[in-house]
Amino acid sequence: MKRNATAIWKGSLKEGKGVLTTQSKTLENTQYSFHSRFEEGVGTNPEELVAAAHSGCFTMQLSAYITEAGFEIESIETKCVINLLEGTIKESNFTVNAKIEGISDAAFQELVTKAEQNCPISKLFNTTITTSATLV
Repeated sequence: MKRNATAIWKGSLKEGKGVLTTQSKTLENTQYSFHSRFEEGVGTNPEELVAAAHSGCFTMQLSAYITEAGFEIESIETKCVINLLEGTIKESNFTVNAKIEGISDAAFQELVTKAEQNCPISKLFNTTITTSATLV
């Protein structure tokens, strides 16, 4: 399986602007810029997209492990915060809230750790990944 996205940039770093388009067209000519990345400009930015990819990948992996373990999932909500420091992504931090019938907290935490270590996006990173997970 191969997926792709295209970035087009025009102009200098600080004054320029770009657009991103994904193969699925979920993003289509979606604006990004220096301002949307480092300030509060309109549009997305690479770190926000990495956070979306990592939270989505982790959550799917966790759902696979929970289902494999024989539990029924009502919901899993994962927030991912990407920490960009001195030009390097230093951390990816998850906050997970899940409703899962009949699972113990110990079993849940074990599956969370397994998903954190084994989702394909986690394997891509060479950074610290942490998770705070709560059953609700």
